[in-house]
Amino acid sequence: MTESLALAPAAPHRKTVFVPRHALVTRLTHWLNALCIFGLLMSGLNIFMAHPALYWGQYGADADRPAFEIGAESRESGPPKGFVRFGEATTLDTTGVLGAVRDDDGDWHQRAFPYWATLPASRDLSIARRWHFFFAWLFVANLAAYYAFGLINGHLRRDLVPSPAQLRPSALLSDVIHHLKLQFPQGEAARHYNPLQKLAYLGVIGLLLPLVALTGMTMSPGLDAIFPWLIDLFGGRQSARTLHFIAANLIVLFVLVHLAMVVLAGPINEIRSMITGKLKIVSQDPDGSLP
Repeated sequence: MTESLALAPAAPHRKTVFVPRHALVTRLTHWLNALCIFGLLMSGLNIFMAHPALYWGQYGADADRPAFEIGAESRESGPPKGFVRFGEATTLDTTGVLGAVRDDDGDWHQRAFPYWATLPASRDLSIARRWHFFFAWLFVANLAAYYAFGLINGHLRRDLVPSPAQLRPSALLSDVIHHLKLQFPQGEAARHYNPLQKLAYLGVIGLLLPLVALTGMTMSPGLDAIFPWLIDLFGGRQSARTLHFIAANLIVLFVLVHLAMVVLAGPINEIRSMITGKLKIVSQDPDGSLP
Protein backbone atom coordinates (compact mmCIF):
# COMPACT_ATOMS: atom_id res chain seq x y z
CA MET A 1 0.00 0.00 0.00
CA THR A 2 2.81 2.38 0.90
CA GLU A 3 4.69 1.48 -2.27
CA SER A 4 1.58 2.14 -4.39
CA LEU A 5 1.17 5.59 -2.89
CA ALA A 6 4.81 6.39 -3.53
CA LEU A 7 4.55 5.46 -7.20
CA ALA A 8 1.29 7.35 -7.80
CA PRO A 9 1.73 10.50 -9.94
CA ALA A 10 1.72 13.77 -8.09
CA ALA A 11 -1.50 15.74 -8.28
CA PRO A 12 -1.21 18.98 -10.26
CA HIS A 13 -0.50 21.95 -8.08
CA ARG A 14 -2.76 24.84 -9.06
CA LYS A 15 -1.06 28.18 -8.63
CA THR A 16 -2.48 31.58 -9.53
CA VAL A 17 0.04 33.98 -11.02
CA PHE A 18 0.03 37.30 -12.87
CA VAL A 19 1.95 37.21 -16.14
CA PRO A 20 2.78 39.93 -18.71
CA ARG A 21 0.15 40.22 -21.45
CA HIS A 22 0.09 43.69 -23.07
CA ALA A 23 2.92 46.19 -23.48
CA LEU A 24 2.40 49.80 -22.38
CA VAL A 25 2.21 51.13 -25.96
CA THR A 26 -0.37 48.48 -26.88
CA ARG A 27 -2.53 49.46 -23.90
CA LEU A 28 -2.32 53.19 -24.52
CA THR A 29 -3.11 52.93 -28.22
CA HIS A 30 -5.93 50.46 -27.49
CA TRP A 31 -7.81 52.84 -25.20
CA LEU A 32 -7.17 55.83 -27.44
CA ASN A 33 -8.45 53.82 -30.41
CA ALA A 34 -11.60 52.97 -28.45
CA LEU A 35 -12.21 56.66 -27.74
CA CYS A 36 -11.61 57.61 -31.37
CA ILE A 37 -13.89 54.87 -32.73
CA PHE A 38 -16.81 55.98 -30.57
CA GLY A 39 -16.22 59.65 -31.43
CA LEU A 40 -15.91 58.89 -35.15
CA LEU A 41 -18.99 56.68 -35.15
CA MET A 42 -21.28 59.14 -33.37
CA SER A 43 -20.11 62.19 -35.32
CA GLY A 44 -20.19 60.16 -38.56
CA LEU A 45 -23.84 59.24 -37.99
CA ASN A 46 -24.65 62.93 -37.60
CA ILE A 47 -22.86 63.71 -40.86
CA PHE A 48 -24.67 60.84 -42.60
CA MET A 49 -28.02 62.32 -41.55
CA ALA A 50 -27.42 65.25 -43.92
CA HIS A 51 -28.20 62.79 -46.76
CA PRO A 52 -28.91 59.30 -45.37
CA ALA A 53 -28.48 57.41 -48.64
CA LEU A 54 -25.66 55.53 -50.35
CA TYR A 55 -24.80 55.30 -54.05
CA TRP A 56 -22.17 53.72 -56.24
CA GLY A 57 -19.89 55.41 -58.76
CA GLN A 58 -20.16 59.10 -59.60
CA TYR A 59 -23.85 59.29 -58.72
CA GLY A 60 -25.49 60.90 -55.73
CA ALA A 61 -27.95 63.52 -56.90
CA ASP A 62 -31.40 63.58 -55.30
CA ALA A 63 -32.99 62.07 -58.41
CA ASP A 64 -30.68 59.05 -58.42
CA ARG A 65 -31.95 55.79 -56.94
CA PRO A 66 -29.79 54.98 -53.89
CA ALA A 67 -28.53 51.50 -53.17
CA PHE A 68 -29.34 52.04 -49.48
CA GLU A 69 -31.55 54.64 -47.82
CA ILE A 70 -32.87 55.57 -44.38
CA GLY A 71 -35.94 57.80 -44.38
CA ALA A 72 -39.49 58.42 -43.18
CA GLU A 73 -42.90 58.88 -44.73
CA SER A 74 -45.60 61.12 -43.29
CA ARG A 75 -48.94 59.54 -42.41
CA GLU A 76 -52.39 61.11 -42.06
CA SER A 77 -52.52 60.10 -38.43
CA GLY A 78 -49.93 58.92 -35.98
CA PRO A 79 -46.14 59.23 -36.14
CA PRO A 80 -44.19 59.20 -39.40
CA LYS A 81 -43.24 55.77 -40.71
CA GLY A 82 -39.49 55.18 -40.57
CA PHE A 83 -37.95 52.85 -43.13
CA VAL A 84 -34.70 51.34 -44.34
CA ARG A 85 -34.67 50.60 -48.07
CA PHE A 86 -32.23 48.40 -50.01
CA GLY A 87 -32.39 49.28 -53.69
CA GLU A 88 -35.92 48.90 -55.05
CA ALA A 89 -36.64 45.44 -53.71
CA THR A 90 -36.62 45.51 -49.91
CA THR A 91 -38.11 48.05 -47.51
CA LEU A 92 -38.10 47.48 -43.74
CA ASP A 93 -40.30 49.31 -41.24
CA THR A 94 -37.94 50.83 -38.66
CA THR A 95 -40.26 53.32 -36.94
CA GLY A 96 -38.90 54.26 -33.54
CA VAL A 97 -35.40 53.00 -34.37
CA LEU A 98 -34.31 54.53 -37.69
CA GLY A 99 -35.93 57.17 -39.87
CA ALA A 100 -38.60 58.23 -37.37
CA VAL A 101 -37.56 58.58 -33.72
CA ARG A 102 -38.74 60.27 -30.52
CA ASP A 103 -36.94 63.06 -28.68
CA ASP A 104 -36.63 63.36 -24.87
CA ASP A 105 -40.11 64.90 -24.71
CA GLY A 106 -41.69 62.01 -26.59
CA ASP A 107 -42.29 63.98 -29.79
CA TRP A 108 -41.74 62.25 -33.14
CA HIS A 109 -39.19 63.53 -35.69
CA GLN A 110 -38.12 62.45 -39.15
CA ARG A 111 -34.50 61.71 -38.34
CA ALA A 112 -32.22 58.88 -39.50
CA PHE A 113 -30.73 58.00 -36.09
CA PRO A 114 -31.78 58.41 -32.44
CA TYR A 115 -30.57 61.49 -30.58
CA TRP A 116 -28.41 59.46 -28.18
CA ALA A 117 -26.46 57.90 -31.07
CA THR A 118 -25.06 61.09 -32.66
CA LEU A 119 -22.45 63.69 -31.78
CA PRO A 120 -23.72 66.31 -31.24
CA ALA A 121 -27.22 65.12 -30.33
CA SER A 122 -28.82 67.86 -32.41
CA ARG A 123 -28.68 67.78 -36.20
CA ASP A 124 -25.63 69.99 -36.81
CA LEU A 125 -23.48 69.12 -39.83
CA SER A 126 -20.85 71.79 -39.15
CA ILE A 127 -20.16 70.78 -35.54
CA ALA A 128 -20.34 67.07 -36.42
CA ARG A 129 -17.69 67.51 -39.11
CA ARG A 130 -15.41 69.31 -36.65
CA TRP A 131 -15.71 66.45 -34.18
CA HIS A 132 -15.21 63.91 -36.96
CA PHE A 133 -12.04 65.53 -38.28
CA PHE A 134 -10.64 65.92 -34.76
CA PHE A 135 -11.09 62.22 -33.96
CA ALA A 136 -10.00 61.21 -37.48
CA TRP A 137 -6.59 62.87 -37.28
CA LEU A 138 -6.12 61.66 -33.70
CA PHE A 139 -7.03 58.18 -34.90
CA VAL A 140 -4.53 58.32 -37.79
CA ALA A 141 -1.73 59.53 -35.50
CA ASN A 142 -2.53 56.82 -32.94
CA LEU A 143 -2.59 54.10 -35.61
CA ALA A 144 0.74 55.31 -37.00
CA ALA A 145 2.25 55.05 -33.52
CA TYR A 146 0.77 51.58 -33.05
CA TYR A 147 2.11 50.32 -36.38
CA ALA A 148 5.55 51.83 -35.76
CA PHE A 149 5.98 50.40 -32.26
CA GLY A 150 4.43 47.11 -33.34
CA LEU A 151 7.10 46.72 -36.01
CA ILE A 152 9.93 47.91 -33.76
CA ASN A 153 9.14 45.73 -30.74
CA GLY A 154 7.95 42.77 -32.81
CA HIS A 155 4.39 42.80 -31.47
CA LEU A 156 2.77 42.52 -34.91
CA ARG A 157 4.99 39.65 -36.05
CA ARG A 158 5.17 37.86 -32.69
CA ASP A 159 1.59 38.17 -31.43
CA LEU A 160 -0.67 38.78 -34.44
CA VAL A 161 0.75 36.88 -37.42
CA PRO A 162 -0.64 33.30 -37.40
CA SER A 163 1.81 30.44 -37.68
CA PRO A 164 1.45 27.96 -40.57
CA ALA A 165 0.13 25.38 -38.10
CA GLN A 166 -2.59 27.79 -36.93
CA LEU A 167 -3.75 28.36 -40.51
CA ARG A 168 -4.40 24.69 -41.17
CA PRO A 169 -8.10 24.01 -41.80
CA SER A 170 -8.21 21.53 -38.92
CA ALA A 171 -6.78 24.11 -36.50
CA LEU A 172 -9.20 26.81 -37.64
CA LEU A 173 -12.16 24.42 -37.43
CA SER A 174 -11.12 23.38 -33.93
CA ASP A 175 -10.88 27.01 -32.86
CA VAL A 176 -14.35 27.74 -34.30
CA ILE A 177 -15.80 24.78 -32.36
CA HIS A 178 -14.16 25.99 -29.14
CA HIS A 179 -15.66 29.45 -29.63
CA LEU A 180 -19.13 28.03 -30.35
CA LYS A 181 -18.90 25.96 -27.16
CA LEU A 182 -17.60 29.03 -25.27
CA GLN A 183 -14.49 27.09 -24.32
CA PHE A 184 -11.77 29.67 -23.71
CA PRO A 185 -8.05 28.87 -23.30
CA GLN A 186 -6.74 28.39 -19.79
CA GLY A 187 -3.32 28.56 -18.20
CA GLU A 188 -0.37 29.28 -20.48
CA ALA A 189 -2.58 29.22 -23.61
CA ALA A 190 -4.51 32.24 -22.31
CA ARG A 191 -1.40 34.40 -22.71
CA HIS A 192 -1.52 34.15 -26.50
CA TYR A 193 -4.05 35.01 -29.19
CA ASN A 194 -5.82 32.11 -30.85
CA PRO A 195 -6.01 31.84 -34.68
CA LEU A 196 -9.44 33.47 -34.99
CA GLN A 197 -8.34 36.38 -32.81
CA LYS A 198 -5.22 36.90 -34.91
CA LEU A 199 -7.14 36.83 -38.18
CA ALA A 200 -9.80 39.20 -36.81
CA TYR A 201 -7.26 41.70 -35.50
CA LEU A 202 -5.23 41.58 -38.70
CA GLY A 203 -8.37 42.08 -40.74
CA VAL A 204 -9.25 45.17 -38.73
CA ILE A 205 -5.83 46.83 -38.45
CA GLY A 206 -4.61 45.67 -41.83
CA LEU A 207 -7.72 46.12 -43.97
CA LEU A 208 -10.71 47.88 -42.39
CA LEU A 209 -8.89 50.72 -40.64
CA PRO A 210 -6.76 51.66 -43.69
CA LEU A 211 -9.90 51.40 -45.85
CA VAL A 212 -11.81 53.77 -43.55
CA ALA A 213 -8.91 56.24 -43.57
CA LEU A 214 -8.45 56.19 -47.36
CA THR A 215 -12.16 56.40 -48.20
CA GLY A 216 -12.52 59.23 -45.68
CA MET A 217 -9.72 61.09 -47.45
CA THR A 218 -11.42 60.46 -50.80
CA MET A 219 -14.55 62.26 -49.62
CA SER A 220 -12.55 65.42 -48.86
CA PRO A 221 -12.34 67.77 -51.91
CA GLY A 222 -9.20 69.35 -50.44
CA LEU A 223 -7.39 66.03 -50.15
CA ASP A 224 -8.66 64.97 -53.59
CA ALA A 225 -6.84 67.97 -55.01
CA ILE A 226 -3.61 66.71 -53.42
CA PHE A 227 -4.21 63.02 -54.14
CA PRO A 228 -6.46 62.90 -57.26
CA TRP A 229 -5.77 59.18 -57.70
CA LEU A 230 -7.95 58.42 -54.68
CA ILE A 231 -11.19 59.03 -56.61
CA ASP A 232 -10.05 56.70 -59.39
CA LEU A 233 -8.94 54.11 -56.84
CA PHE A 234 -12.45 53.78 -55.40
CA GLY A 235 -14.41 54.47 -58.59
CA GLY A 236 -15.88 57.79 -57.51
CA ARG A 237 -16.56 59.80 -54.37
CA GLN A 238 -19.95 58.14 -53.84
CA SER A 239 -18.39 54.69 -54.05
CA ALA A 240 -15.84 55.77 -51.45
CA ARG A 241 -18.67 57.01 -49.21
CA THR A 242 -20.46 53.66 -49.50
CA LEU A 243 -17.29 51.70 -48.74
CA HIS A 244 -16.59 54.04 -45.82
CA PHE A 245 -20.04 53.29 -44.38
CA ILE A 246 -19.67 49.52 -44.87
CA ALA A 247 -16.18 49.39 -43.34
CA ALA A 248 -17.29 51.50 -40.38
CA ASN A 249 -20.20 49.12 -39.71
CA LEU A 250 -17.88 46.11 -39.90
CA ILE A 251 -15.64 47.77 -37.30
CA VAL A 252 -18.70 48.29 -35.10
CA LEU A 253 -19.55 44.59 -35.53
CA PHE A 254 -15.98 43.68 -34.55
CA VAL A 255 -16.21 45.87 -31.44
CA LEU A 256 -19.50 44.25 -30.40
CA VAL A 257 -18.09 40.73 -30.83
CA HIS A 258 -14.90 41.81 -29.03
CA LEU A 259 -16.89 43.13 -26.07
CA ALA A 260 -19.00 39.95 -25.96
CA MET A 261 -15.85 37.80 -25.86
CA VAL A 262 -14.40 39.94 -23.07
CA VAL A 263 -17.56 39.45 -21.00
CA LEU A 264 -17.69 35.70 -21.64
CA ALA A 265 -13.97 35.17 -20.98
CA GLY A 266 -14.07 37.09 -17.69
CA PRO A 267 -14.35 40.89 -17.89
CA ILE A 268 -12.40 41.68 -14.70
CA ASN A 269 -9.34 39.70 -15.74
CA GLU A 270 -9.46 40.83 -19.37
CA ILE A 271 -9.96 44.52 -18.63
CA ARG A 272 -7.32 44.45 -15.89
CA SER A 273 -4.81 42.99 -18.36
CA MET A 274 -5.49 45.87 -20.76
CA ILE A 275 -5.04 48.42 -17.94
CA THR A 276 -2.12 46.99 -15.95
CA GLY A 277 -0.60 44.71 -18.60
CA LYS A 278 -0.86 41.70 -16.26
CA LEU A 279 -3.11 38.68 -16.87
CA LYS A 280 -4.13 36.32 -14.07
CA ILE A 281 -3.77 32.67 -15.04
CA VAL A 282 -3.81 29.38 -13.15
CA SER A 283 -0.84 27.05 -13.70
CA GLN A 284 -1.65 23.38 -14.26
CA ASP A 285 1.92 22.07 -13.96
CA PRO A 286 2.67 19.51 -11.23
CA ASP A 287 5.03 21.91 -9.45
CA GLY A 288 2.85 24.97 -10.04
CA SER A 289 5.36 26.65 -12.31
CA LEU A 290 4.89 28.03 -15.79
CA PRO A 291 6.72 26.80 -18.87
